[in-house]
This record gives sequence, structure tokens and C-alpha cells, in this order.
Amino acid sequence: MSEPRIPTELVAPIFNPATFSNPDRVHDIFRTLRRDYPLAVAEVPGYDPHWIVTRYADLREITRQDNLFHGGDRSKTLISQAGEALVKQFTGGQSNIFRSLVQLDPPEHGAYRSVLAPSFMPDKMLAFKDNIRTVARDYVERLAAFGGSCDFATDIAFRYPAQIILDLVGVPRADHEKMLDLTHWLFSYADPDLKRPGSNPADPEEITKTWNIVFNEFKEYYEPIIAARRANPTSDIASLVANGKVFGHEMEERAMISYFVIISTAGHDTTSATTASGMWVLAENPDLLARLKAEPALIPGFVEETIRWASPVQQFVRSAVEDYELRGQTIRKGDLVYLSYTSANRDEEVFENPYVFDPTRSPNRHIGFGYGAHICLGQHLARLEMKTLWEELIPRLAAVEMAGPRKHTESEFVSGPKSVPIRFRLQ
Repeated sequence: MSEPRIPTELVAPIFNPATFSNPDRVHDIFRTLRRDYPLAVAEVPGYDPHWIVTRYADLREITRQDNLFHGGDRSKTLISQAGEALVKQFTGGQSNIFRSLVQLDPPEHGAYRSVLAPSFMPDKMLAFKDNIRTVARDYVERLAAFGGSCDFATDIAFRYPAQIILDLVGVPRADHEKMLDLTHWLFSYADPDLKRPGSNPADPEEITKTWNIVFNEFKEYYEPIIAARRANPTSDIASLVANGKVFGHEMEERAMISYFVIISTAGHDTTSATTASGMWVLAENPDLLARLKAEPALIPGFVEETIRWASPVQQFVRSAVEDYELRGQTIRKGDLVYLSYTSANRDEEVFENPYVFDPTRSPNRHIGFGYGAHICLGQHLARLEMKTLWEELIPRLAAVEMAGPRKHTESEFVSGPKSVPIRFRLQ
């Protein structure tokens, strides 16, 4: 790869999951990168070189061109050389354990996405609206039952969006806890509190080993459901996926299981992190809570700002299909490109006072849901879930404050609050 290169001591921490337990440090690193190395190469021992993309405009330019920057030719997320080699052993030469919408490239991506895309359009959300409000009210009552103190992340935020999406998929309530565990193992393989029991985050192959275990756990769980829904289709999402056709045929097995994985994990994990972040902001800003209570019309703006503020998906990686000129540099065919969403959502060139939480920010063109053809399939559902919960909770939330330090997930991929201890009073 050609110059410029980022000093290893500056960039190496973002290759380490533990760094993301301290979001202030992460933002400091990316602030420096945006200023001094907005598009440059990182060479970190144990990893192939990566272009680090930190600016909003550059990230959008790359992610709108799926034909030029692929997500499936190499690992779609950051992975060590040892880990990537093990992926190929497990998959017979493929570069990703999973073949979900995230890892698929054109034309496969569009064909697979079309299986569920119509069901997640804004007009379709109207059918879910009443049920979501019922669930939101139930979780406000659950909060009330804690008697004035709880960990909002683990007790409420982790569970509320999971219940909604898993009900829609058709997963029995008794199995929701299993889905939560698998989600944490998948996205938080290195976190001491959330990782798979017995895993060793110090092993450079651990991420791959965990991914393979998670894939097989989902495969074992969903195979009977797939068979049942093919024999007797219902109105749930599992039936749509099990009977979905791609190019006129049944889905390829790894891709079908991966479809169930992504809706059973990403379908709630990022929403959980964003919701937990919203409570953390409210607990540290009593004036904001008072304002939202007085002006409930600000709640949609509050939701959009929490999405920008939290940016749970830290990065995706793509590889160049051909040489491409960007910001005066030449990204060569085959080069890896690390896209930092958390950096782009704090880009000073786009967001005025990006380190200020502002529910009136307008326009708020964050890319918390991604951009281009790979924009989050469930974005409209996630917005509706968060908006509804806050509409039910904020009018009753008389006061809230932090009851201890918040804790963030140690994950370089999806990171958000894993603990938000609060004291609160409901009306």
C-alpha cells in the first residue's frame, strides 16, 4: 500500500476491543485521525493493512458504491490474519462465517434483501404499532416494579427490542434469553461480562471460533423451525425467510441460516445500545428530561440524536474491486477499507458542535443505520420501537440520575452501554 500511513501507536487501540469500553478515548482517537489522517493506511501487527476512513463524506462515497467496494470478498468486519485463515478452514474457502445481508454483494444482496424488505417498509410498520405500544407500556410497568433503582441497560434496554423482533420472527418467549446470550457472544466475543463462557479473547483466532459456534447454535435452533414453517407457513417472519425464493430457488443454506442470525441479533442489539444511551443521556442531563416532558414533540428528534450519539456499529470493512481515487489518494484493487461510523457521526464538517447532544439538531443526517443499498433493513422498526418507548416513559419519568458509573461493551464491532445503573422516580 502507498502512503500516507498512520502511526501505529495512534491507530492500534481501535483494533483492540478493550479500547471501546472507554468511548471518550475512542472519540479522541478518531478526532485526531479526522484532523491529521482523514484517509490513510494503518499497519497493525497481526492484521493486513487497512485504509482508515474517518470522514462522513468519504464513508458515504464508498458505501453507495457496492459494485466497487465489496463486503463479501474479505471479512466484512475487522479480523486478524490468523482469524481470517481459520474462517476459510471452517467454510471451505469463504471469507465470512456468515452470509447474511451484511456480507452479500450485488446481485445477491438485492435478491436476498427483497425477501423481507417489503415487510419492513414504513407503511407496514402500522400493523405493528399497537403491539409495540403494548410492549412499551409493559416495560414501563416493569421499570416501575424495580421500585426506584435498576440497571436500565440489562433490565430494560436489552430486553424490550429483543422481545419485539423475536415475537415477530416467531421465536417462543421461553427462548428469548437464549437469543440474547447468542447475540452477546456474537457481537461481544471479547467482553468479560458478555462473552461466551470458556472463550479466550487473547487468542487471535477466538473471534472466528466463537462465530463458528454461534453459527452452529443458530443452525441447530432454526432448522426445525424452517422445516415446520415450510410444512405449515404462518404469518411470522420465520415463514417468510423459510419459504423465500432467491433467483427462483430456495436460499443457499449458509445464507438462510445467516438471515435468521441477523434478524435475531442485529434486529435488536443496536436498538438496545441506542436505547440504553438515551437513558444515560437523560440521567446526566435533568434539564433535557424536563424539556422533553414539556415538549413531547421533541421525542422523534431525541431518538434521531441518540442514534447519532450512540453509533453502536463502530465499523465495517470493505475491499476495493478496482483502483479508486478518493481524497487525492489511490485505493488499489484488493485494498481493505475500514469504515468508521462512530467517527463519521462526529464529523465536524457535517455536524455543528458534534460533541453536544442536541434533540433539535436539524437536519440530522447521521449514518447510524448505514448508507446506500446496505442501509439497515430494520431502521423503520427500530425508530418506531424507540419513539414508542420514550413516548410512554418520559411523561411518567419524574426524575432520574445515575446510581453508579456506566459501563461500555468491550467490542470493536458493536459497542454500547452494557450497564446504566439509575435511580428514578415515576409519576
